[in-house]
Amino acid sequence: MDFTFTEDQEALVATAREFTAREVIPNAAHFDETGEFPREILHKAWKTGLMNIEIPEEYGGLGGSCLDNCLVQEEISFGCSGINTSLSANSLGATPLLVAGTDAQKKEYLSRLTSEYVFSAYCCSEPDAGSDVAGMKTRVTRHGDDYVLNGQKRWITNGGVANFYTVFATFDPAMKHKGIACFVVDANTPGVKAGKKENKLGQRASNTTDVIFEDVKLPKSALVGPEDGGFKVAMKTFDRSRPWIAATAAGVIRRSLEESRRYALERKTFGVPIAQHQAVQFMLAEMAMAYEGTRLLTHKAAWQVDKGDLSAITSAYAKAYGADAAMRSATDAVQIFGGYGYTKEYPVSGVRTRSGAGD
Repeated sequence: MDFTFTEDQEALVATAREFTAREVIPNAAHFDETGEFPREILHKAWKTGLMNIEIPEEYGGLGGSCLDNCLVQEEISFGCSGINTSLSANSLGATPLLVAGTDAQKKEYLSRLTSEYVFSAYCCSEPDAGSDVAGMKTRVTRHGDDYVLNGQKRWITNGGVANFYTVFATFDPAMKHKGIACFVVDANTPGVKAGKKENKLGQRASNTTDVIFEDVKLPKSALVGPEDGGFKVAMKTFDRSRPWIAATAAGVIRRSLEESRRYALERKTFGVPIAQHQAVQFMLAEMAMAYEGTRLLTHKAAWQVDKGDLSAITSAYAKAYGADAAMRSATDAVQIFGGYGYTKEYPVSGVRTRSGAGD
């Protein structure tokens, strides 16, 4: 067992950390306040090589591992998890193609993400079907050799800015998971349109919209995997992407801890820094343990993905534990800052909302 990073991974972390300090942290509050899409920052991330990390080199990507991707996402999320969400959604939109795409699909769409500054989006959730993937109602019907898609997807990250979508639809809702298929759909296809941008409580720098499909005609070449294989593609995508969410949580926890520790050493009550009060020490210790626990689960889940073990349990542990731990840590950070933690002049109120408390 060896927890040491390779030299390349150390360099990747250093690059992502420097990028976050220079580009993300100074601008995070602005994008959290306005809800604007951080297009220029993400363009710099794309040029720096911090996007599309897991796309193979043959398609212009870094050819990195799931662990590599997690290392970058923790660093970007340290600055703003909303900006990281927009960045990581490209990987999410591309993953069904990595899992089940044809060579032609990979060459067309994965290469597009690396050769052009464009975005992708993953269209699975619906108004009445989020985690219940088998309960989706978006319909696909056969028309000769073509397919026609009708339905509405909800909570789609990058929905309003994507160049293409990976979309899940069912031939018959009564068939549950056996009736689901996956398609890759260009955003400019007739009948495809994005809904209004959601005005969210958290992760406001990420673009979240509905995506609507009205009589969208698709060729057979748009089918990703077999007609009855969409549910498996979705599950394999979730297994590969859950570690990223845990890495995002790790970044939020580490930021909460560092800001709280710094403030606790400066702020004095009763003649001593509040870091000397046991109640504050307990909260800092809980944050530190939460960070180590989340990070270890994240790295174990990513390691399993990288060795070909897509067992869902570890990645589910990492996502669930990390998300809860991030929320507790961000809330405790506000408590440590006291009244100042409730104002936007101090960073922890932003850490709390940017952690995705309302998403």
